[in-house]
Amino acid sequence: MTVTVAATLTASAVSVDIEGINLSYGDNHVLKDVNLAIRPGEFFAFLGPSGCGKTTLLRLIAGFNQADTGRVLIGGSDISALPPWKRDVGMVFQSYALWPHMTVAANVAFGLEERGVPKAEIARRVTAALNLVGLSHLGGRRPSQLSGGQQQRVAVARTVAVEPKVLLLDEPLSNLDAKMRVQVRRELRDLQQRLGLTTIFVTHDQEEANTICDRIAVMNDGIVQQVGTPMELYERPANLFVANFLGTANILDGSVVADGDGRWFAVEGGARVPVPADAVVPPGTKLVFRPQHASLTRAGAVAEAGQLQGAISHREFLGASMRYGVRIGGSELSVDLPFQSGAALFEAGDAVTLGVPPSALLWLPAA
Repeated sequence: MTVTVAATLTASAVSVDIEGINLSYGDNHVLKDVNLAIRPGEFFAFLGPSGCGKTTLLRLIAGFNQADTGRVLIGGSDISALPPWKRDVGMVFQSYALWPHMTVAANVAFGLEERGVPKAEIARRVTAALNLVGLSHLGGRRPSQLSGGQQQRVAVARTVAVEPKVLLLDEPLSNLDAKMRVQVRRELRDLQQRLGLTTIFVTHDQEEANTICDRIAVMNDGIVQQVGTPMELYERPANLFVANFLGTANILDGSVVADGDGRWFAVEGGARVPVPADAVVPPGTKLVFRPQHASLTRAGAVAEAGQLQGAISHREFLGASMRYGVRIGGSELSVDLPFQSGAALFEAGDAVTLGVPPSALLWLPAA
């Protein structure tokens, strides 16, 4: 798999801009004023729960859905009025959509034949595409003779063979088992980087998006909640939905009170957590922190300011860490501590003090 092979199948990378997109099915407003700027050569994800509008948005870029308002631009050109076959995009479907009666090579050649590409050029592109995904030795097999991961690579080869400007991936790993998903997502990332092809990836799996994508648009209920790199979204979520969707988040209700010593976030049970002087904490804000940022100690007689008194409700062994459930008032929080063989463990019912450094605390609105 050489750079030369990749170069035979791709043009220069292009940007994708989504401007003011609204789309409704009857009374159901599916996409709500969506605006995104995807950079040339970027591996970009639409991430969110089922029904959030991510696949609808991907299909709109491909031309299979039409917006009520707004437009889609590829490389600065408005393609909103073009039919799918004139948009220069390639889409890999969740089901792969391979022809079962055709060989691997024939599946890859199908789109080129439909476009009237000369036979010699078809042969060249099929060979290059199969080399690119490491399946040149399987060109004569049928899809039923391939593993799930190999079928997925055939679907990708068929798509890149037509030399699209943009590659669209609609949950392409969902039909694979857990081990195969890890392998194939690495292959996808490697392939995308070698091609330099602008790629948009739809998934509901935050681990998939985090491990292979440059940036992510987190969506919910047809609205883009936040756009950023995986680390930006994890460390600085814009709201509770993003914090919850990207990893485990502890959320505490409370209210801000002030006294001569400053501002405090008063939580259930009487504990108070200091609020930084520069923190903006409007009414309805929640206190949020990640499980790995908390510490646990055996409960003393009096907790210091900012510490929470509670009791262990359960524990889960996660291999490298032990996750403890800690009951504090009416809330149950998660704390992840590194696991060390032979170290003393907390037991269910143990009274504990939970502490979190101020720098790890987030003050977030609901949305």
